[in-house]
Amino acid sequence: MDHEAFSELVAEALDSLPEVFLARMVNVEVLVEEWPSPVDLEAAGLRPGDRAALLGLYHGVPLTRRGSSYAALPDMITIYQMPIERYCGNDPDAIRKQVQHTVIHEIAHYYGISDERLDELGYD
Repeated sequence: MDHEAFSELVAEALDSLPEVFLARMVNVEVLVEEWPSPVDLEAAGLRPGDRAALLGLYHGVPLTRRGSSYAALPDMITIYQMPIERYCGNDPDAIRKQVQHTVIHEIAHYYGISDERLDELGYD
């Protein structure tokens, strides 16, 4: 899939979210990258050879950890195209579903929901 078509899937996933979630997402930039960088892998606790294992990453301070004087550069959510495509194969429907899942997963981190809590909720 070309980069533009994949980016459109990410935009569709964002547009499909309930307005109540989107309204509170302030100063958040969503990016699409081909592969995670070594810095991204380190931030996720992964080794450089694990780049296909990282589908998305939230960079920032979750809302639940911010004080009243919080001011910073935009938080970022990065969705990684090649790892998602490798995970899903050439199945466009599987790619679309995984993009949706990954976008929601990373937005959950913005709201302060941990991986452990997502697992408890059945959203691993």
